[in-house]
Amino acid sequence: MIDVFDNFYKGKKILVTGHTGFKGSWLSIWLHELGAEVVGVGLEPYSEKDNFVLSGIGKKIKADIRADIRDGEKMKEIFAQYQPEIVFHLAAQPLVRLSYEIPVETYETNVMGTVNVMEAIRATDSVKVGVMITTDKCYDNKEQLTGYKEDDPFGGYDPYSSSKGACEIAIQSWRRSFFNPDDYGKTHHVSLASVRAGNVIGGGDWAKDRIIPDCIRALEAGKPIEIRSPKAVRPWEHVLEPLSGYMLLAQKMWNDPTGYCEGWNFGPEMESVLNVWEVATAMIENFGYGELKDVSDPNALHEANLLMLDITKAKTHLGWKPRLNAKQCAVLTSDWYKRYKTEDVYQLCVEEIEKFLS
Repeated sequence: MIDVFDNFYKGKKILVTGHTGFKGSWLSIWLHELGAEVVGVGLEPYSEKDNFVLSGIGKKIKADIRADIRDGEKMKEIFAQYQPEIVFHLAAQPLVRLSYEIPVETYETNVMGTVNVMEAIRATDSVKVGVMITTDKCYDNKEQLTGYKEDDPFGGYDPYSSSKGACEIAIQSWRRSFFNPDDYGKTHHVSLASVRAGNVIGGGDWAKDRIIPDCIRALEAGKPIEIRSPKAVRPWEHVLEPLSGYMLLAQKMWNDPTGYCEGWNFGPEMESVLNVWEVATAMIENFGYGELKDVSDPNALHEANLLMLDITKAKTHLGWKPRLNAKQCAVLTSDWYKRYKTEDVYQLCVEEIEKFLS
């Protein structure tokens, strides 16, 4: 495995919440390959075809724990037992349309779950770095043509987006109240940051109401791909793009605890900002078959039509930038879904990480 982090993660004790999820499974594989001692805390995976299940990463890491982040005492117990040094908090209810069905659970998981993780960090002396993963939908989206910057106001129309805006406010509050950079080394030794990614795609995602899983399910069933919001524009990026940013940020925070403990955007370059129809078309091109069907409904639940991120800060201050354009992103994503049935999925993921890095 190519190591762009110069052996930083080798032997580090790392706790990942949401490791059974799409992004969490990829992060756990990457960290494990770099020699980190990974403890994963999450719910049961969504399906038997999830990247977490097929890759077998749960059997390879130091500990694979089923627990709910809404249980604050349980979180403290796990942290006390495993004494992590770095925490990546990804566990969440991540779906906009589902949040209309379960708004209370969405808030309990996304807001109070995050508070519980921060309280577990506060109670555990071993933790030096906390990277809290939220979303691009945390911003008060006015559907503007320019990308949102890290200091733009938080908000959210639907329960999911607003829960993530509230989550960001909580993270900001805990950083000021308990992990203040001015008090570092006096009253605490934690560097806490929040990170916001665009619409993440890649192999092993089977969630409902996401364009790539919808495409693959339709292609595998020989049915047309039904497109709800063909003109909706999103900052699409391969899952490894933001993960590389989170990992680089954690390394910087470790080395300079007060220099990087703030909010960060990790999105694509502007030319990779496509609409849903264009993304689905790219998947069909890569598979060589399939058709699209516009099923947009004027009375459907509200979902944003336009959302973009400004990544100038990450490029300027972290030295991070996206490695793939939209076409390369679609190719790498399609590659996983073309091969997962017949190949060793763990090795497939490692190969895709190496392709991404080279």
